[in-house]
Amino acid sequence: MRPTPPEAGKSSFDLIHTERFFEVLPLAAIRRAVDLGCGVGRYSFPLAERLTAGASVQGFDLWPEGVQALRQSAVDRGVTNVRAEVADLSHLAGVPDGEFDLALMATVLHDLAQRGDAVSALREVARVLRPGGCLAVVEFKKAATQPGPPLAIRLAPDEVSVLVKPSGFSGGDVTDLGPHAYVSLFLRNPTA
Repeated sequence: MRPTPPEAGKSSFDLIHTERFFEVLPLAAIRRAVDLGCGVGRYSFPLAERLTAGASVQGFDLWPEGVQALRQSAVDRGVTNVRAEVADLSHLAGVPDGEFDLALMATVLHDLAQRGDAVSALREVARVLRPGGCLAVVEFKKAATQPGPPLAIRLAPDEVSVLVKPSGFSGGDVTDLGPHAYVSLFLRNPTA
């Protein structure tokens, strides 16, 4: 297992237009969602609240303290449809092929790209996402603004598409989420 990533504990959730974000997700079609780089669950819990009865969110993160905090928060809130595991996003051991309807990568892809892990993580996302499933990638706009990561590692929507599509995805529709971020939506190809 790798050491705790330096970006651990940071979330973009409070920086996005949340209602616009949830409006573009195919919520009615989601039975199982995965939050990749879930941290303490800043996206996981609001997502779970908006899913239909019986649907669930599974989080994965390299940050053990964040996963433990998410688990404790679920217990404290009495939430049974949000779970989390410590895992490398490039190797989701024990997760069956096509397990999820939605995969969320919220301000995670730029860090994976910087570390050289983006391709292997995206291939794993394609494996665990059902054919026709949705990949939602939230990223900071490529501008020298704060808050957010350094400009040099930010990804513009076209750069996200270049990273994502070769792993078996199509689409890439972009929705503006306010002054700091955007979301790109991709569909897993049937033959990925």
